[in-house]
Amino acid sequence: MSDMLCAIEAGIATVTLNRPTLRNSVTFAMWREVGDIFSKLGRDRSVRAVILTGAGSDFSAGADIGEFASTRDDRAQSIAYEEAVDHGCNEIANIAKPVIAVTSGYCLGGGAHLAMSCDFRFAHDAAIFGIPAARLSIVYGVQATRKLAALVGLTEAKRILYSAERFDAARAMKTGFVDHVSPDPMAAARAFAEQLTRNAPLTIAGAKYILNETAFGTFDATQAAGLIDAASDSNDYREGRAAFAEKRAPHFTGE
Repeated sequence: MSDMLCAIEAGIATVTLNRPTLRNSVTFAMWREVGDIFSKLGRDRSVRAVILTGAGSDFSAGADIGEFASTRDDRAQSIAYEEAVDHGCNEIANIAKPVIAVTSGYCLGGGAHLAMSCDFRFAHDAAIFGIPAARLSIVYGVQATRKLAALVGLTEAKRILYSAERFDAARAMKTGFVDHVSPDPMAAARAFAEQLTRNAPLTIAGAKYILNETAFGTFDATQAAGLIDAASDSNDYREGRAAFAEKRAPHFTGE
């Protein structure tokens, strides 16, 4: 059985980490596969929103530390490992479509990086979060740390990383680590994703780029202008104006 699953229904792709007996710990190969899946979904015009979740009772307990002796044993391997992590998480963060993480059980370490790479995090009210890098003498990756600080602020990010303590869904909600907590986060996420699929893909893509790149300090005005101009020249813009004039729901295609 594959360690990664992907299903598409009604414009919504659901990507599932599929190692439930190991709390969906992520192997070196899975980091690359996550990136490849999201890259493919980015090119699929039928997909308008993506949900990332874990099979069974957990989202992900993080990287599979059990394989570190063979995949992350020294400096050279650590560099290659971080490149694989960044490949997976960058493809999630950069896909020009909304992505919702649905977390339950453990969301730790590398699992937290996966969740933070998504646009939204919907958590079960019994979910547990944490980044235990300080208990392994690992420096949490640059991109993951930037995402954490952008979500929770500098001081809270320091508390999470320095202490390596776990925290519950209530605290995650209070600090901004997650933005929705409920007994059934998947149902809530699907309802939200369905709402987003009805809106203009080019608008969402442009907003996502501008917001993310501004937050991470990598904003490129030329690229932003290109996204704005493409939307202004699109059939969807004409459809949006026509639907408004005709008092009907618009039908957007992303073109």
